[in-house]
Amino acid sequence: MNRQQSPPSSEPAAELVCGNQFGTFFGVSQTTFDRVWKQITAPEGNSVAYVSMEIGADPDVFHPVRNYLLSHQVTTSKQAPLNQLLERYLNGPRKIPNYSGGLGVLAGDTLKSFADMHLPVVGVSLLYRGGYFSQVVDSKVGQIDHATSWTPEATPTLFRLHQPDHPEEPLEIEIPFFNGGQQPLLCKAQVWMKMEIAEGLDYFTPEFLLDYNLADAPQWVGEAAQQLYNAKSDYVKANQRRMLGSSVLPLLSALGISSQTIHLNEQHGVTATLHLILQELATTLGENYAELMTDRDILAAASRVSQKIVYTIHTPVKAGHDRFSREMYSSISHAAFQRILNLVAHDDEHHHEYNFTAMAMRLNRSINSVSRLHRDVTRKQFPAFTDKIKAITNGVHHLTWISDQRAELFDRIPSLKSWRENPGCFSSLAIDDYPELTSGLKEAWQQDNLRLIEYTNQMLDRHRAQMSETWIDPPNYLSRLSAPTRLEAEVFTIGFARRFSTYKRADLIFDDIPALARILVENNWPVNFLFAGKAHPEDEPGKSVLKLLLDCQEALFRHSNGLGKLIFIPDYDMSIAKLMVAGVHSWLNSPKRPLEASGTSGMKAAMNGVPNISVLDGWWVEGYHGGQTGWKFGYDGPVDEADLSEDPSTLLYNEDSASFYRQLPLILEAFYHRPESFLAKAVNNLKLNVPIFNTHRMTAEYIMAYDLHLDRATSAKIAQFRKLYQSDLG
Repeated sequence: MNRQQSPPSSEPAAELVCGNQFGTFFGVSQTTFDRVWKQITAPEGNSVAYVSMEIGADPDVFHPVRNYLLSHQVTTSKQAPLNQLLERYLNGPRKIPNYSGGLGVLAGDTLKSFADMHLPVVGVSLLYRGGYFSQVVDSKVGQIDHATSWTPEATPTLFRLHQPDHPEEPLEIEIPFFNGGQQPLLCKAQVWMKMEIAEGLDYFTPEFLLDYNLADAPQWVGEAAQQLYNAKSDYVKANQRRMLGSSVLPLLSALGISSQTIHLNEQHGVTATLHLILQELATTLGENYAELMTDRDILAAASRVSQKIVYTIHTPVKAGHDRFSREMYSSISHAAFQRILNLVAHDDEHHHEYNFTAMAMRLNRSINSVSRLHRDVTRKQFPAFTDKIKAITNGVHHLTWISDQRAELFDRIPSLKSWRENPGCFSSLAIDDYPELTSGLKEAWQQDNLRLIEYTNQMLDRHRAQMSETWIDPPNYLSRLSAPTRLEAEVFTIGFARRFSTYKRADLIFDDIPALARILVENNWPVNFLFAGKAHPEDEPGKSVLKLLLDCQEALFRHSNGLGKLIFIPDYDMSIAKLMVAGVHSWLNSPKRPLEASGTSGMKAAMNGVPNISVLDGWWVEGYHGGQTGWKFGYDGPVDEADLSEDPSTLLYNEDSASFYRQLPLILEAFYHRPESFLAKAVNNLKLNVPIFNTHRMTAEYIMAYDLHLDRATSAKIAQFRKLYQSDLG
């Protein structure tokens, strides 16, 4: 269905009702639904199960069904059930807090591109009733964590499946767990389906979420199921991982999904391979495989299972690699699992631990890192797999992250007429379109900047009012001033938003506040610094970085005579991210090289033409283009000589902050005095970076690892995107 065409029915909403034995859904036609379901359940297994611990795809940043309804002025229906669906899609809650940051948002963007490109993929993850966590920030205390409250039942695009023979009962599947014994403990999980719907409403990617948080769940299940990345103990952490991995095969079986390839988006769900190995052993040795199997049998089964697995590794940071003590893991597995783990999950440095990243590195047919530099770092960390490790540089879903104002502009540019379907068209921008593009971009940018500044000022006013209502001391110095001070639009605005971890060095550019303030005062250059992000609840060093950032606000304001305004925006989510990446004038990234595997927030800014100011790490090595699209600073030496430690003494604060201070005057001079040169970098981002750093191109590269058999039209589309960029050639 073309998004511009009205459906033929006198009840337009009725054309979007679809369903099967598992429920009634909304968003695509029945014909489209049947087409997708037929593909993912076909006996030849020509589809992929994409397994991720977190998936971020809030319907407040990408909502093609809602757009369709509003564009056709469909707000009510004569049919009561349809009215309920319309109310849900038009006025329901817009958050699905099943993500913590970049990994989850990448997963959501990837599934959206699978839908846009009509690729037979299903997503598999967990549903967390407590979400990740919500963040309150107090200027004296720092980050305060509290539980997230949300209602899956009311959320558009999300549907609880029901029993085929009993529509009044939710679909529950049984997942076997072995807690130290040979007999399985069967735990139940309800199944939800989120529909990632293509903008044209002509395809969708089903995303299945397992909800273990049931009334009769064992205590250890309920504790692990409640909140994403619950890391109160290794026991809880390990349980959450196996709840994901152990559910994959029972889920696919219950729904009749025949996917022969499993894509592990990080190693969190790698225990799925253990169940696949047991299946192989049972097939070759029979029911008594546990007594009969030899190490040779196990390794042969593991080798066959490996041919079904594609693995993406996302980080070189040690904290991102799951390790569990053998003693603890023996209490949540059984003897057969332990024999397999001893052979495929051994840790060469820590013999008393199982290393799940090492297991994922061993059990696959394809390993990809998420940038060229990350490929080189990963090969250094895992030299035994050097030949197998390739680069598929990350991307972002351009339809999600390009602002409405920019989108309206791109729709008007003749050479960009196909940009929604093909972000690669930006590489062929016609010279005749440059005048309209540059003037239109400047105007759209001003509108997006004004929206961001107004949002921030309203937040500051709200925090100021709350001072007398709550015990929370507002997180921003400007809210505490007796004379209200506001941000002004069109003042140079730097954005920074990501997880607060020590190696990301959120406070780096404030390492020498007098030096920073001197640049602003001597040239009378005002600058807004807008920061956002969360530290994991158990990451005390990350929380300390956030608190240090808050402590810089007053000093910067005073040293710069009010020219430098540092603002922290609490409770960062996808809608705040979309507001920021379009509304700022430059995007900052300051990790210690080479610990940022990719980083996707800067790509989202580039989708809007916003130049980056970044350490030459992750994707920026590929997106910098010799300075045509932004600025670099900090250490950019060889990977072989790089220190991968996160120890505070190795984080290069003095060297890299001094490098930033040398670059900043050049950036501000261009913005305030040579706006045409600044705008040229913005246009270069559109021309050079949009065609590369989008998930359409990224998924086209994944398809080569999936080895799917596609129809001629889809294959041609994939080939077109692969021509844009091939990550591993660099």
